[in-house]
Formats: sequence, C-alpha cells, structure tokens
Amino acid sequence: MSMEPTMTPSRPYLLRAFFDWLLDNDLTPHLVVNVNIPHVQVPLQFAQDGQIVLNIAPRAVMQFHMDNDAISFSARFGGVSQQVYIPMAAIMAIHARENGVGTLFPPEPAYDLWLEQADEEQVQPDPEPPRPTGRPSLTVIK
Repeated sequence: MSMEPTMTPSRPYLLRAFFDWLLDNDLTPHLVVNVNIPHVQVPLQFAQDGQIVLNIAPRAVMQFHMDNDAISFSARFGGVSQQVYIPMAAIMAIHARENGVGTLFPPEPAYDLWLEQADEEQVQPDPEPPRPTGRPSLTVIK
C-alpha cells in the first residue's frame, strides 16, 4: 500500500505555464489533441491519424477558457465558426508553430480513471421510453 498522497494531475498547470511562456515570447501556441477521447468536440474533418493540431493563439480564437478540466473556445475552420471543447485528458502536447518548442504530456493516473468513467458513460445507452400499447387516438376538445 502506497502512502503517497493523491495528487491532482499536473497537465493543466504545465499547459497554462507553457501557453503563457509561448505567448510571452511572441510565439504561436498549438495544441495536439487526441480526437478519440470521449467528450472531445473538434472539427473532425481536419483530424489526421486520430489527432488534430489547433492554433490557440488569442488572435485565432474567441471565448477562450482554460481550467483544470478542459479547454473551450470558438474558432473558424474553413470559414465556419465552430465551438471547440477539449478535456485535459485529450491534450497530448503544446508547441510553438514557429520553432516546435514545447512539451509532450505523459499519461497520468488521474486521467486513466477519468477515461474509464467516461467509457462507462458512453457504453450505457439511455433506455428507450416504453411504447404505448393499443391504437393511437385523437380527441376533439372544444
């Protein structure tokens, strides 16, 4: 039995730090996202090999929000504005477009547990409502 305290994932903290650092150095931050993770909402037509690279520079996105659980924003893809939602578990890396400087994020146990729970949510379909029996009927109300 391990006596280590349960720690929160480091990914959101490291991501914020790299994001700020890249912007402070006048670089363009790009995210590498695994599109196969549950709850990811990105324009899949731009994904390749299960990944998508997204420009998250302030001039490229609107309504940008980053917290410990996810990143969300709206951006234009092919001239069409779309809402993007990326759970932290789906973020694989952040790097600068100009020179590739950045970091890959290692797997974290907290995200393994989150993925297991998200998979269970997707596997259990909502039960269908019971179908009415008998013939349908209409009633005239005056």
